[in-house]
Amino acid sequence: MPGHIKKTTGPDPDPSPWLVVSPELKDKNKLKPYDPKKSVWVKNKADGGYLEGLLESKDGNKWTVNVKGEMKVFKEDQVCQVNPPKFDCSDDMANLTYLGDACVLWNSTIRYVNQLIYTYSGLFCIAINPYKRFPIYTLRTMELYTGKRRNECPPHIFAIAEGAYQGMLNSGMNQSILITGESGAGKTENTKKVISYFATICSSGKKKEGEASLEDKIVQTNPVLEAWGNAKTVRNDNSSRFGKFIRIHFNAAGKLSGADMVVYLLEKSRLTYQQPLERCYHAFYNLMSDQVPDLKEKCLLTDDIRDYWYVSQGKLSVESINDKEDMQFADEAFDILGFSQDEKYDVFKNTACMMHMGNMTKDFVPVGKDEQAEIKDEKNANIVATLMGIDAEWMITYFCKPKLKVGTEWVQKGSSCNNAASSVAGIARAIYERTFRLVVEKCNETLCDPTMKKVQYIGVLDIAGFEIFDFNGFEQICINYVNEKLQQFFNQHMFTLEQEEYVREGLDWANVDFGMDLQKCIDMFEKPMGLLAVFEEESLFPKATDQTFCEKLHANLLGKWPNFAKPNPRPDPDAHFAVLHYAATVSYNLTSWLEKNKDPLNDTIVEMIKNGSNSLMIQCFLDHPGQPLEAPKDDGGRKKKGGGKTVSSYFKGQLDDLMTTLYKTEPHFIRCVVPNTHKQPGGVEPGLIMHQYQCNGVLAGIAICRKGFPNKMIYAEFKARYNILAAKLVAKAKNDKGAAGAVLEAIQLEKEKYRLGHTKVFFRAGILGFMEEVREDRIGQVLAWLQSGARGKSSRMQFKKLQDQKLALYCCQRTIRNYYIGKTWLWWQMWMAIKPNLKCTQFGKYKAEYEGKIALAEANIDKAIAECNKVVAEHDRLLNEKNELDLALNSGGNAVQDIIDKTNRIEAARNDLQKQVDQTNARIRGEEETIAGIQQSGIKVTGEATKLRDEIKNLENTIGKCEEDKMTKDNQIRTLRDEIAHQEDLIAKLSKEKKSTGEGRQKIEEDIQSMEDRCNHLNKVKGKLEQSLDECEDTLEREKKAKGDVEKMKRKVEGDLKLTQEATSDLERINAELAQTVQRKEKESASLYAKIEDEQTLGGKYSKQVKELQSRIDELDEEIIVERNNRAKAEKNRSLLSRDLEDIGTRLAEAGSNTSTQIELNKKREAELHKLKADLEEANIAHEGTLAALRQKHNNSMSELGEQIDSINKNKAKSEKDKAGMERDLQEARTGLEEAMRERANMEKNCKMTQSLIVESNQKLDELARALNEADSTKKKLMVESQDLSRQIDETENAIAALQKNKISLTTQLEDTKRLADGEARDRAALLTKYKNLSTDAENLRMKIDEESEKKNDVLRALSKAQAEIQLWRSKFETEGLGRIEELEGSKHKLAARVSEAEEAIESLNSKISSAEKSKHRIESELEEMAMEYERTHAAAVITEKRGRNFDKVVGEWKAKADDIQAELEASHSECRNFNAEGFRLKAALDESNEQLDIVRRENKNLADEIKDLLDQLGDGGRSIHELDKQRRRLEVEKEELQAALEEAEGALESEENKVLRAQLELGQVRQEIDRRIAEKEEEFNNSRKNHQRAMESMQASLESEQRAKSEALRIKKKLEGDINELEIALDHSNKANNEAQKSIKRYQCQLRESECAYEEASRVRQEMSEKASLAERRANALQGEMEEARSLLDSAERGKRQTEAELAEARNAVNEMTTINSRASAEKRHIEGNCHTMQAEIDDMLHQAKNSEEKSKKAMVDAARLADELRAEQDHVNTQAKAKRALETQMNELEQNLAEANEHAMRGGRTAMAKLETRVRELEIELGNVQGRTGDNAKAHQKAERKIKELQFQNDEDHKNQERMSDLASKLQAKIKTYKKQIEEAEEIAALNLAKFRKSQQELEETEERVRMADGQLSTIRQSRGGSIF
Repeated sequence: MPGHIKKTTGPDPDPSPWLVVSPELKDKNKLKPYDPKKSVWVKNKADGGYLEGLLESKDGNKWTVNVKGEMKVFKEDQVCQVNPPKFDCSDDMANLTYLGDACVLWNSTIRYVNQLIYTYSGLFCIAINPYKRFPIYTLRTMELYTGKRRNECPPHIFAIAEGAYQGMLNSGMNQSILITGESGAGKTENTKKVISYFATICSSGKKKEGEASLEDKIVQTNPVLEAWGNAKTVRNDNSSRFGKFIRIHFNAAGKLSGADMVVYLLEKSRLTYQQPLERCYHAFYNLMSDQVPDLKEKCLLTDDIRDYWYVSQGKLSVESINDKEDMQFADEAFDILGFSQDEKYDVFKNTACMMHMGNMTKDFVPVGKDEQAEIKDEKNANIVATLMGIDAEWMITYFCKPKLKVGTEWVQKGSSCNNAASSVAGIARAIYERTFRLVVEKCNETLCDPTMKKVQYIGVLDIAGFEIFDFNGFEQICINYVNEKLQQFFNQHMFTLEQEEYVREGLDWANVDFGMDLQKCIDMFEKPMGLLAVFEEESLFPKATDQTFCEKLHANLLGKWPNFAKPNPRPDPDAHFAVLHYAATVSYNLTSWLEKNKDPLNDTIVEMIKNGSNSLMIQCFLDHPGQPLEAPKDDGGRKKKGGGKTVSSYFKGQLDDLMTTLYKTEPHFIRCVVPNTHKQPGGVEPGLIMHQYQCNGVLAGIAICRKGFPNKMIYAEFKARYNILAAKLVAKAKNDKGAAGAVLEAIQLEKEKYRLGHTKVFFRAGILGFMEEVREDRIGQVLAWLQSGARGKSSRMQFKKLQDQKLALYCCQRTIRNYYIGKTWLWWQMWMAIKPNLKCTQFGKYKAEYEGKIALAEANIDKAIAECNKVVAEHDRLLNEKNELDLALNSGGNAVQDIIDKTNRIEAARNDLQKQVDQTNARIRGEEETIAGIQQSGIKVTGEATKLRDEIKNLENTIGKCEEDKMTKDNQIRTLRDEIAHQEDLIAKLSKEKKSTGEGRQKIEEDIQSMEDRCNHLNKVKGKLEQSLDECEDTLEREKKAKGDVEKMKRKVEGDLKLTQEATSDLERINAELAQTVQRKEKESASLYAKIEDEQTLGGKYSKQVKELQSRIDELDEEIIVERNNRAKAEKNRSLLSRDLEDIGTRLAEAGSNTSTQIELNKKREAELHKLKADLEEANIAHEGTLAALRQKHNNSMSELGEQIDSINKNKAKSEKDKAGMERDLQEARTGLEEAMRERANMEKNCKMTQSLIVESNQKLDELARALNEADSTKKKLMVESQDLSRQIDETENAIAALQKNKISLTTQLEDTKRLADGEARDRAALLTKYKNLSTDAENLRMKIDEESEKKNDVLRALSKAQAEIQLWRSKFETEGLGRIEELEGSKHKLAARVSEAEEAIESLNSKISSAEKSKHRIESELEEMAMEYERTHAAAVITEKRGRNFDKVVGEWKAKADDIQAELEASHSECRNFNAEGFRLKAALDESNEQLDIVRRENKNLADEIKDLLDQLGDGGRSIHELDKQRRRLEVEKEELQAALEEAEGALESEENKVLRAQLELGQVRQEIDRRIAEKEEEFNNSRKNHQRAMESMQASLESEQRAKSEALRIKKKLEGDINELEIALDHSNKANNEAQKSIKRYQCQLRESECAYEEASRVRQEMSEKASLAERRANALQGEMEEARSLLDSAERGKRQTEAELAEARNAVNEMTTINSRASAEKRHIEGNCHTMQAEIDDMLHQAKNSEEKSKKAMVDAARLADELRAEQDHVNTQAKAKRALETQMNELEQNLAEANEHAMRGGRTAMAKLETRVRELEIELGNVQGRTGDNAKAHQKAERKIKELQFQNDEDHKNQERMSDLASKLQAKIKTYKKQIEEAEEIAALNLAKFRKSQQELEETEERVRMADGQLSTIRQSRGGSIF
């Protein structure tokens, strides 16, 4: 990447040619041929770029393009339009009118070819590597961008940096600059330029003498980081192999106040292996460059780099890198950064040690049968040990045979050569990496100046971009994961800003969230059981391999996450999986990922290094637990890397911190691009550039721009450019916005293509090109008009010219003719001769002469006037002198006498005055002498005052420093409090919003309840109406039920016959199935017996192993006893130490008492001093008294400061003692703050989620409210319809009453009753069939239950047999296995290694458990949220169900009523023969409606089942809400269909009513016919009456029997339903038990097979497992004991903690005392200043008095003698006071010397005591640290136990939940049973009503019979009367 141009003299060159598009280049671009409608880009397959062509024709989706004279056919989506030439070399690609890939590539290419390497793309700044140096980073360039906006200067990284800086100053928000790109793109160089820019323009100007400035330190971090973090790769000679985030801090004034950096993912694999064309890190080659003279000698290096094979596998030198110069820069940078010589050389030694360790890996040689690794040549090993500061022999031993802890013993495990070499390589990589981190931390300490305030910062992120190689490994997936999150961050930020501008401009725009497009891929990485979680789990599992890792990934992710796919075999055929990133799909090869992630270290070597003499090595491994040689008791639970922390987890933690930091800043983006792979300046490879644009997110950002309005233009620019399109409308417009709208309407542009904002016009992508086309067309028209006008004008001018020439020719001709005429004319010749002599012709000459004379006079007139005035004045003066002389001569001698008298008087006065002057001079001399004495005393006073002022200034400086520290602390506390208050405000706001939403929801529920109450009230009203309707319909139902009874009797017999046949067939089928099941169970039992026998054999073997383990347990118990004795001794030692501590405390108290006595002596001396000063105050004058008071106060302050010094020295040890604890507290507080910030981010996310849920719930509530309104409207419609129906029913009742009066209705009623009886019989038969079916089902279920219980009993018997056989085998094992104890002891050492592996596995499982617990807590929170959602949705579902049921009831009731009315109509039609056909048709319609009703009921039942399933599936997530919405919509659709069916039924009812009216008319005719036939039917009535009576009696008897049978059937039905429910529950339980039994059987079978295979393969594995079990038990016992001891230690630690807290309180009190002393000193300072001011005022007053005395001496000579006497007395008094003052000063000096001696004596004694106490305190702190470590480990063990307990609780809770779920199901079934019971009770009530109606009809029948009798009697009387009359 370009750097500074090195120049010797002269100013910086002008950078404009490399930054600004020149006018020549613009003109050249405009000359390019361009057709706005035909110029297109097409794909060039040769180089991956694009070619420009001309569109020839379009054929649907296929376009023909002329490319360089060749016709080619492309699809429409493969063709992109070309931008107009004015957009070429555009500074911002987002402003291009066409944003296709080809347009973006062309703009980048043409700028790069013209040496313009920086281009904007929206928020991006794209930087293309020029591979040469340009002068665009000089101070002159920086000045161009300082204080400018981005749009005011050409593209540059300085513009981005300036924008970040201005944004920080203006908004007060932290900023960040994200620089990404491939290797070799120039990321590091751009980062350096940005940092140098900030260091130059934001320099603080503060610089201490002999120390480098902060700006120099910031810039000098680059050589160190590049030497130890950069290396040569194939693409780049100076490639950064790590990522870094540099924060540059600024104070409130915007000046630099410090910096720090965080590094990410150093590439460690390069340390031990390099490819042939690559090189290791530059530091190794810099060390070998001989730049530092004594470096090789101290690092034990040779002169040849090839002697060290770790760093000589690739290239050894690079042409573009001077290793010697780089070493010089790095060495100087170390000095500037504040590294001491020892620290600097320790870094060099650690780096050289890694080189020597590479040679050491070649020295391992296999020895013996086991190929044990040993070192023959110890030369390299000795060098490594010397550089590490450890013993060489022990190092070799522990590399070849590392120590492992087995139980309580240490065991050495042999290693092969490969294992030993890999162990050395792991240590070497760790040394280099940790050294690099320490160097970075030291740089941070140097760059962070604690004295400077830090207000904001700008962070610069330099990290690798998205990578796709042929072989993509662990580093690539980490980098791509980072870029995935950064791209999501960019998407959210970019379009957020874009949309904020839309909203700010007032556009009609709905916000779009583009950040969630990448969330699925990120969730795949981060979610539980995601890619990183599986990777972490497999890394912690010791036996995991790459194959198992791949299988686990495919099992957990493939098919479940859309971004996880199978690999593409094209680039890497061995790839294992692929990930669909935002940039592309990348196939990854996970070979050796697990080893890279674990990065194991040899704990024994680490412990040696920690105990070695290399201080930097000790710091490197300070956070590593190591492996203490004395084997402390807390070491069992601790492992390497702080509990198995892997590289991926550490990297993810760093990335999470980085993302939280970035989300709190305002980001700026720079994308670095590699133009070609050959490092050729100006060379372009289009495919490579497009690939990087895709990976860097440039194309994604442009795609986002396409969805919005990427092209923007200010109204003034738009009006200036496009005014030509509608000039008249623009002139008429009131403002620029109206003018722009008028122009766009004039060209008829669609509204969707543009938007008008407040200050800008916004266009879609491509519209500006269209605008340019329209403008060019308009310009063409205008030019044509101009050309026509210009041509006309030029032709007219030519014509005028010719015309004028013609007239001139005429004039010339006329003049020539006249000349030739006058040439021969004599009069003309005479006139020409006379004319020169005439005066009239010489007027000009005379005029010129007179004008010259006038000018000369005007020039001399002023001079003449001045001379005249002088002469007049001289004349006047002479006249005056003449007059005076005349007067003097006339006055004479009187004047002379007067003059003589005057002289005499003057001489006398002079003598008197001379005497007075002498007297005053004498007095003045005396006054001057007194003034001189006063001045001398004043000089002394001023000297003393200056001394006091100096001391006061020193005190003020100290006080100022203290106040600055206090201010900084107060600012920090204030910021923390502000953050806490802000968080509390956010929480309060969220709680208020939550309360408001809850209140709103409660109000809505209350409204819903009120609406339901209204609905219930309306239902009651409707019920009353329905009751009245039912009473009217009873007469019709009586007839129906009578007919039904008759039909039921008939059906009953047929049903019984069918039931008996079906029962026999079912019994035969069940018998066959039972036989098959019996055979199958016999086979299964036989296989189980065989498996149980095998299990018994294994049980015997295991019993032997149990005995061996018991013996091993006894041995371990003995070891535990010994260990407990040792611990008792340790407790005794601890008690001795505590007693020593108490003795030291007593000594400290004595020392404190001595110091108190000294303080009392000082106080006594101060009291005496007070007395002396009081006497002095009585004797001195006022100003001397004030001076004494000042001295007294000064002495008081000095004494208080002495006391303060004593107290500070006294508390120094305490403060230092508490310092470490406070630092730990500070670290914990920082971690807590970071956790709080993360929790805050999570809370904000949760708040956003809850807000979205609240919005969704509000939408649902609105929908429910709309549904309620619709329901109310439908209810109102139904009420109106019910009123109409009631009116119609009244009319039908009248008609029915008329019909009932007829006799024919009686016959029809009898027929109906018969049909009803038949229907009842059929129903009874159906019930019997159902009863029999249910009974058969119940019997089948009972048989299945019996079979399952028998199976269960068989399994239990088999288990009991297996246990008995296990006991037998155990007893055999106890008797026979004791002889193999010695063999087992021999294999104990082998099993120790396996035990360690098992321990690691346990720890990995514990880590998994912890992660599972975290996931459990997270899932619990999600479950709680889902439960809340479930309750809400359940309430909504219940409400909808209630409404659906109400609607169903209403519909069913109205349909039932409609059916009844239709039945009545059928009955009425059946009475008439003419309407039989219509009656059958109505019956068919009734059947269809019944079928529809059954369909609706079935659909309602299905809907209820679906709703139940939906309720069961609510736990699966938010899908249930959408499904419920779908169900609700479906129900609404069905409701509408039912309403339509009701309307159809109502129409049918109206038509039937019309038919009824017609039937009534016909019935009148029928009555007439009946009246005629009465006489014929009278005899038939008598017979029919008798038959009716008999039939009624039989029907009554049959009805009673039917009622009894029906009640019996209902009772049986209820009983059967209860039995069925119980059987279903029992069946569920039995099925579960059966499934569990089958699972256990399968598990036992698998275990049997595995145990058989394990036994046949190796018995050694079983022995190892047994020893592992014994070790685990022993470890559990040991942990139990350690836990008890840890509790006691924890109590002691808590006591120590209380003591330290008390000491901390004392220190805080001392600090408070210091603050009070400081405040007191400041008050005294102010008082002293006031006294000084008073003294100065008094001196001024004295001077003023002296002046007054002089004036008084002049005024009154009489008082001179008195004043002289007073002055002498004052002088005597001053002398006496001066003497007394000198005596007091000598006394004060003596007292101060005595005080200083006393202080020195006390300080010496205090220092010695303090040194002793400090040493003792350090020892106690070490012990406290050990105790805390033990307590921490015990706490971890306790936490593990608690985790296990929580897991068991979780399992128990799940069981309870399952039980509750089953109880809920049971309650639901019971609710169903209750509904069925209610339905049965309703049916019984209906039957009772029918019976009442039947009895009523019977009474009416009797009444009719009585009427018939009466009519018969009347007829008989009539006949008799007629007969009598006849006869």
